[in-house]
Amino acid sequence: MANVSHRGDITSHPDVSEMRARYARMLGGRDVALVDGPVFLLGLYCAASPWILHYTVSQPALATHNLIVGIAIGLLALGFTTAPARMYGLSWAMCAMGVWMIIAPWIVGSSPDTGVVLNNIIIGALAVILGLMCAGTAAKSAPMP
Repeated sequence: MANVSHRGDITSHPDVSEMRARYARMLGGRDVALVDGPVFLLGLYCAASPWILHYTVSQPALATHNLIVGIAIGLLALGFTTAPARMYGLSWAMCAMGVWMIIAPWIVGSSPDTGVVLNNIIIGALAVILGLMCAGTAAKSAPMP
């Protein structure tokens, strides 16, 4: 049986530069993690906001809408964390969801009050900003051809 218990220095390995470059690409820059957490928290708040602000009775359709969009934002954040190279192309979808959140109170809701409108505008604006940050991170970490 081969002795695999010794651990040597790999700096003399012929593929060390390629392995380092691949590792750096896989990480995608660690500024990625600075965006993923806030995106997940935004999704969590979006999903819970109808119960936090108590508009589940007055706006049941909008409560369901915010729950579904919040779950979608949270799933995007988990995707950004687990497979950043594949998922950061969907950062523009996050921007689109942010714009949708801004206009949803008037389309999905029925005569929403100021608190509901402000809540969705703030969530939508944050989603657009974080989506743009994700897109910027993806553009910065994409390999040049």
